[in-house]
Amino acid sequence: MSAQEHVDDATREEGQPKPLPSAVIVEERRRKVERTPLPKLQLAVVFLVQFAEPVTAMVIYPFVNQLVRETGITGGNEAKTGYYAGIIESTFFLSETLTVLAWGWLSDQVGRKPVLILGPLGLSFAMLGFGLSKTFWPLVLFRTLQGFFNGNIGVSKSVIAEITDSTNIGDAYALTPLMWSCGTTLGPMLGGLLSNPAAQWPDTLGKIAFLRQYPYFLPCAAASFVAFVSFAVSFIAMKETLPPSRKTNNLKASWARLINKFSPTDGTDESRAALLSDPEPAPAYGTTTPPLHSSSSTSLQGPNANVETKVPPITDLLVPDYIATVLNYGFFSFLDMSVSALIPLIYSTPIKYGGLGMDPFTIGVIMGTYGISKGVLLALFLGKTVRRYGPTKLIQTSIFAQFVSMSAFPVANLLARRAGGADGRVACVIILQYLAQTMVAPCYSSMTILVVRSCPNKLLLGSANGAAQTLTSASRAFAPAIASSLFSLSVQRKWAGGYAVYYIFLVLVLLMVRMTRYLPAVTLD
Repeated sequence: MSAQEHVDDATREEGQPKPLPSAVIVEERRRKVERTPLPKLQLAVVFLVQFAEPVTAMVIYPFVNQLVRETGITGGNEAKTGYYAGIIESTFFLSETLTVLAWGWLSDQVGRKPVLILGPLGLSFAMLGFGLSKTFWPLVLFRTLQGFFNGNIGVSKSVIAEITDSTNIGDAYALTPLMWSCGTTLGPMLGGLLSNPAAQWPDTLGKIAFLRQYPYFLPCAAASFVAFVSFAVSFIAMKETLPPSRKTNNLKASWARLINKFSPTDGTDESRAALLSDPEPAPAYGTTTPPLHSSSSTSLQGPNANVETKVPPITDLLVPDYIATVLNYGFFSFLDMSVSALIPLIYSTPIKYGGLGMDPFTIGVIMGTYGISKGVLLALFLGKTVRRYGPTKLIQTSIFAQFVSMSAFPVANLLARRAGGADGRVACVIILQYLAQTMVAPCYSSMTILVVRSCPNKLLLGSANGAAQTLTSASRAFAPAIASSLFSLSVQRKWAGGYAVYYIFLVLVLLMVRMTRYLPAVTLD
């Protein structure tokens, strides 16, 4: 027996525990890492800005077709209504796509807050202009401006990344789908309830000549009010998260200081220092990428805060992990937005043409219930799930749910054909489809976390989020038109019995499963 074995025996005889393997010690230390509390006030301010986007984007949908008819652009041809309404709807996302990267780059130069608060301020005026327009091309102009000022939505994701760390970033991003769900629910409600108020309430609002002349001003004004409130609150309460050393010149720094005059300027602010520091200094962005939220971020607020740091060129983002993440993000957004566009289209299409023959009220109840319940479920459980399994594994697993969701369309139609309507079996398929969609929803938050973690340099965080948001906005602009056109062609030309559109998208889902293998492996504390 060796001398070491004698020592081990003696140790055990004395009742002392046997030394734990190094892997167990590392795991025990990891468990002892305390999660940083969420910065509730700052997150609430950012979420309020995010909330303004879906409200202003969706408020026009209940009345936009009637508004197009009243402009006279269709010449009385009802078949042209959808075409011109589609132009108005898509210009929002198209202009957002063209400007989101520029907003992200600008936030890296002058700061997050000046860029972020400019969005809701511009939105409030653009919505008022839309409500006061009575001809077609001014409607297009103000809708384009709405997308332009919504292009800075990617900056809000940079702010969230900079006020959280590896222990609570999952919880923060888990709340973002709730904002979208609430906004997409409130927006159409405002548009439907407040449009043409003179006709709805002739004894009260009907006596106001202005509302009779501009029947769609009131819902636009309500959405404008939501955007202006988010601007006012963020102007007063939002703190700048970009260190002063990363602003590029005195003019831009002076502009940022003017906008941030209500923000604390003391670099030793304890709450902010805690939010910008990571309790575990070891790399948290995978095996090679350093953490964005290390203690070095806090040091930038110290005595040397005025020492300028040269912002690297945007081409530095072209690293394999970031490219793979952004490509996956864009492709996933295309698939998800295609499904989102097909759901109301197929639900409302007559059964003999491949749909389910539902009325608008039923569709609205189903989609509204799903939107709210999805947001609540994600807020409650997504943070824990992301921490336990990691964003990469969660994405790879969730993509399979998209396969189930897409497969539900032809199955529901076949059952409806046999039953002559949407019976209980069809309802079960719809419930299964929405359960699958709920499993797919975490991919957005997980993809955002991967974008932040795969960014090779924290000085380019705004540009990184901007580039990712560009692809997602482009998907939102083009995916609905592509999906709807494929559905129409499949039905009209009887491709694969009218179901060719589903086969095409099922192949794309399988391709997406393959693409997720190239995502960087990331874990959270």
